[in-house]
Amino acid sequence: MNQREEIISIALKEVGYKEGKNNATKYGYWYGLDNNPWCAMFVSWCANQVGISTDIIPKYAGCGTGYKWFKKRGLISKTPQRGDIVFYKPTKIGATSSHTGIVVDVNDTYVITVEGNAGSNTDG
Repeated sequence: MNQREEIISIALKEVGYKEGKNNATKYGYWYGLDNNPWCAMFVSWCANQVGISTDIIPKYAGCGTGYKWFKKRGLISKTPQRGDIVFYKPTKIGATSSHTGIVVDVNDTYVITVEGNAGSNTDG
């Protein structure tokens, strides 16, 4: 199995995970920034579980930081592929990204992702 498939496999095993009080998660604890928004830390944690080098996917806790890292290296594309890291448009003026996740599938209509700090109450 290649690293794209491995990161998807790891991420899908986390579906259903719920944060504790005040954004407490194993991802934030692992990162050293528990009790914070954790979508980026989730992606970083998944990459770490697979053993993906931080030269390929950085260890990042902020969406803007991750986006800028990929952009600086010319790795931003508008045609996502399975196993890519996705960044969403910012919700605040001046921001570069508001959310991040891992692309699971792409078809003519949708980009299907798995994400942390998302869900019906943004807690899973």
